[in-house]
Amino acid sequence: MHALKFDWNPITGIDIVGNFKLHFYSLMWVVAFVIGWYIMKRIFTKEKVSLEYLDPLFIYTVLATMIGARLGHVLFYQSELISEDFFSIFLPFKFKGGFEFTGFQGLASHGAAIGIIIGMYLYRKKYKYKSILWILDRVVISVASGAVFIRIGNFINSEIIGEKSGDFPLGVRFIQDYYNKYDIIRETGIQNVQEAYNAVTNNPQFSSLLEAVPYRHPAQLYESFCYIFVFIILWYFYSKTKKRDQSGFLFGLFLILLWTIRFFVEFVKEPQGEEYINWFGLQTGQWLSIPFILIGLYFMFVYKPKNATK
Repeated sequence: MHALKFDWNPITGIDIVGNFKLHFYSLMWVVAFVIGWYIMKRIFTKEKVSLEYLDPLFIYTVLATMIGARLGHVLFYQSELISEDFFSIFLPFKFKGGFEFTGFQGLASHGAAIGIIIGMYLYRKKYKYKSILWILDRVVISVASGAVFIRIGNFINSEIIGEKSGDFPLGVRFIQDYYNKYDIIRETGIQNVQEAYNAVTNNPQFSSLLEAVPYRHPAQLYESFCYIFVFIILWYFYSKTKKRDQSGFLFGLFLILLWTIRFFVEFVKEPQGEEYINWFGLQTGQWLSIPFILIGLYFMFVYKPKNATK
C-alpha cells in the first residue's frame, strides 16, 4: 500500500529545431552554477576579497565540474564508450546508431568532486591570494547548494532511479525509464514520442502498459532533500562559528556529509552503468564514496596547517 504514489512522465525539455532540445536537466546545471556564483560573491564581499578573482574561479569551477563529471562517468560506469562511441564522451551528441543531439548526459558526482579539487589546485597556482584549502572550504558551500538542483534534474530526466519500493509508503512509477522512446513508439503505434508517453498515462486503451511499470524509490529526491541540509550545515559553520578559520574543516565536513548521504542512498538505488561492481554487498557508488569520507575525517580531525594563518 502506497500512502504517497504518483506516475512520473514529464516533458523533459523544449524542442528547438530538429533533434535539438533545450533540456530542463541542463537548465538545472545553469541554476546550480548561477546560485553558486552568487554565494561565492557574497563570501568574497564578506571577507573583503577582490571580486576580480571571482569570475576566473567561476570558469575554473564550471570546466572542472563538467569535465570531471563526464570523465568520471565514463571511467567508473561506461568505459565501453571509449571504444564504441569515443567522440560522444566530449561532445553533446550520440554518433553510434545514428547522429543525435543528446546534451551532456552521463555525469558522475565522484568524477565532478575529483575534477573540482584538481581545478581548484590549478586555479590556486595562477591566483595566489589565498591558500587552496581556503578556496575549497568556501567553494564546497556552493557545490552543496548546486547538488540540490542537479539531483532535481536527474529526477526530471527519470535517471539514477531507485530500486522497486515494494510496500514502502512512497513510490514513483518512472514511465520514461521503463519504456524508452523506441519502445513506446512500438508499443503504442504513436510516432510522436511525447504523445506516445502521454497516451500511456492518459489513455485507458494503454492502461496495461502503465500497470507494467513498477513503483520505485525516488532516490534522486532523497539525495536532493538531504543536500539542502548539507548546505545549511556548511553555511551555519561558515557564518556562525569560527570553524571557517580552521583550514580544511569545512572541506572535510562537506566530504563527510555529502558522501555519507550518497553511501546510504545507494542502498535503495539501482546500480548504474554496465560495469558496476558489487563487493561485500556494496555498489560502485558506495566504494567510491568511502575514500572521500576518510579524506573528510582527516581534514576535520587530523590535518594541521603549517602556518597558523592562511
